Amino acid sequence: MPRLTIALSKGRILKDTLPLLKEAGIELLEDPEKSRKLIFPTTHPEVQIVIIRATDVPTYVENGAADLGVAGKDVLMEHGAGGVYEPLDLDIAKCRLMVAGPVNAPVVEGRLRIATKFVNLTRQYYAEKGEQVEVIKLYGSMELAPLMGLADRIVDVVDTGKTLKENGLEPTELIAHVSSRLIVNKASFKRKAEIVQPLIRQLADAVARKRVG
Repeated sequence: MPRLTIALSKGRILKDTLPLLKEAGIELLEDPEKSRKLIFPTTHPEVQIVIIRATDVPTYVENGAADLGVAGKDVLMEHGAGGVYEPLDLDIAKCRLMVAGPVNAPVVEGRLRIATKFVNLTRQYYAEKGEQVEVIKLYGSMELAPLMGLADRIVDVVDTGKTLKENGLEPTELIAHVSSRLIVNKASFKRKAEIVQPLIRQLADAVARKRVG
């Protein structure tokens, strides 16, 4: 039974994390894109990788079901990550959390309606500005909300901005720069220090080499 479980999510985070893990001597033995399995063995006999929803990674790590995980800073800020250590910015899957709305949108009289999956972050952002807004929780296709009259603005992660542009929207306010972070279960950090801490150092070295390269 592997002693160490690393939680990752499919998509960009998985694609960008695997080369860093490879430099630490950890490679998947199967391609997760071609498998329905959720738990994968690796070339390191003591390490396995689980593939779960991005928003579930902090929960698995905080509760000890996984020892380490990789999660976007947006997810960590939205769901609260006080119960985990965050020792390393992996400098991958970079994007921006932004407010966006229709191009040349008129000023909204009264309370803004904001569609987003980042409910807590959105409320906090507007509270700090001293504005009261109505937050509408959506799970996807944020761009549709202003087009259909459901919301005046959206709050979402923006990479290239191409999707916004194609839907007649434009980013208007930057809330935060986002990248993916390594997170560690607090008990595992101490109890499995002899395997966890060298892995953190190896990943830090891999990130540093990538930045220089």
